[in-house]
Amino acid sequence: MKNIKNWAKDDMPREKFLSKGAETLSHSELIAILLGTGTRQKSALELSKELLTHSGNSLHALSRMNTEELMLIGGIGKAKAVILAAAFEIGRRRESPEEEKPTIKSSSDIAKHFQALLKDRHAEVFIVAYLNRANRLIKTEWISEGGMTGTVADPRIILKKALDLRAVNMVLCHNHPSGNLMPSQADEALTHKIKNAAALMDIQVLDHIIVSHSGYYSFADEGML
Repeated sequence: MKNIKNWAKDDMPREKFLSKGAETLSHSELIAILLGTGTRQKSALELSKELLTHSGNSLHALSRMNTEELMLIGGIGKAKAVILAAAFEIGRRRESPEEEKPTIKSSSDIAKHFQALLKDRHAEVFIVAYLNRANRLIKTEWISEGGMTGTVADPRIILKKALDLRAVNMVLCHNHPSGNLMPSQADEALTHKIKNAAALMDIQVLDHIIVSHSGYYSFADEGML
């Protein structure tokens, strides 16, 4: 097995990382550090280059691959697939301001939060941001996950969580893996169903955001609420 430790010093991504800085490494060198080892036939760097080639030399495309898809590539077993998937998940979470408990002032504020969480998901996911009276984020709850073309969000579950969290306002969100940001009739019907039910409990639905890797659509901005 070709291990990074056995490479010439000038070719070792870890040594280059330490001596010259992370910014000097190529995508393939950074991925090779995560992989650690290659196979009997390929070094970690050769394997990382193969991964990038498989994804069209796009880190974005590679980050959207789940562990099962990664394991279809020769030399990528379960352990390496999990390491790669975990690294990309950390990157997504770093983009999200959730830990900072931000105050939501506009649709773009919450859209960035949602997009960081959902832009790479292959299945449609429905989540809700619960806010206090000052529109500070209390918690983001994942409500349901479906297939490529839809998911089901139960208004009763959404409202129960709002009551449990003592939320006053909330923002709905789901992603469109296809990249098409326009809401369907089902999206519109569900939005108004949740909005009307929430109003009975003095809880306001501030917006429903649809996100994809290419951008977002705001029901509030488009006058759909």
